[in-house]
Amino acid sequence: MKTYSISEVAKELNLTVYTLRYYDKEGLMPFVERTASGTRLFKESDIEALRVIECLKSTRMPIKEIKNFIDWCSEGDSTLQQRYDMFMERKASVEAQIEEFKKAMELIEHKCWYYRTALENRTEDIHKINKIEIPN
Repeated sequence: MKTYSISEVAKELNLTVYTLRYYDKEGLMPFVERTASGTRLFKESDIEALRVIECLKSTRMPIKEIKNFIDWCSEGDSTLQQRYDMFMERKASVEAQIEEFKKAMELIEHKCWYYRTALENRTEDIHKINKIEIPN
């Protein structure tokens, strides 16, 4: 079975070695084996687990909650319901974030239109800009 060094994994996941060591310190990588001298040996399955960790982190999930998930995975099938429930909650959270981003995008698009129009008219004079129809 092929194994990877911490620097190879960091490069593959576009992370720093420091980040991976931090994850290990926080208990997010209990599955990673070590040599007798303490060198971490990553397998493909470890890299996939780290991809899940990165996904959860990207959804603003706190490290403590990610650690709970990792612990549940280690406990096996008895925690399937907790893991399912966690992902359903995470899904709802991400959907809410998407809605927030859509609202932010609407405002950003409006401001892009506004400033493009102001640049074209060489003025921010609200009376002149308000006479121009806003595109849909």
